[in-house]
Amino acid sequence: MKLNFTGCTDPGLIRSNNQDAFYIDQEGRFFIVADGMGGHAGGEEASRIATQEITAYLLANWESFQSATQLLEQALWSANKAILQDQENHPERGDMGTTAVVVVFRSQEQPLCAHIGDSRLYRFRESQLQQITEDHTWIARAIKIGDITADEARVHPYRHVLSRCLGREDLHHVDLQPLDVKVGDRLLLCTDGLTEELVDPKISRCLQDTPDLDKIAISLVEAAKEEGGHDNITVILVAVEENF
Repeated sequence: MKLNFTGCTDPGLIRSNNQDAFYIDQEGRFFIVADGMGGHAGGEEASRIATQEITAYLLANWESFQSATQLLEQALWSANKAILQDQENHPERGDMGTTAVVVVFRSQEQPLCAHIGDSRLYRFRESQLQQITEDHTWIARAIKIGDITADEARVHPYRHVLSRCLGREDLHHVDLQPLDVKVGDRLLLCTDGLTEELVDPKISRCLQDTPDLDKIAISLVEAAKEEGGHDNITVILVAVEENF
């Protein structure tokens, strides 16, 4: 597939530091967004380590005989191991962790997504926005079983509590899923600094305002800041322009 892509990150209006990290492979093979937690230094370090380790593993093993599923899963385990090792070396960062959402485009294989935590992947197709990933949070579970509504969840005090993240000894499962993509689709990878501020209809309006991906990325960040910008905001946009 021929892809066009861009990304940006912003600390927002409240926080002085940025605990988000992202990586775009300039050949369009993979895309990573991570949102760290665990204090000023810990969050920045966790997202940095995750992004760096996932990138390093994918690049080192891209041409291996592993399937895309095996490749991506092992990249996430490698990142988890590296964060745990850093926690051991630096006890002051012992509670740090990070979310991650990764999309891989590998020749001859179906595009693939892996995610941990509440950073998200959306697909925008024919003016319709669909959330592809399911948040690993207490609140997402509560919505799923009907304990609370989506509107109640947006202001619930436990909405940021993660049930899964990188940097935990008890991480035993990584969510991976094949992606259905076609020409004309746009993929949005983002941290919750965007989705906490913008409801889906507002995200949709930004995505269809212009074909210019750079302008869309900036408009999403600015819209989130206009709504308060309480957290760091990171977005990657990937447009599927044509098949090979």
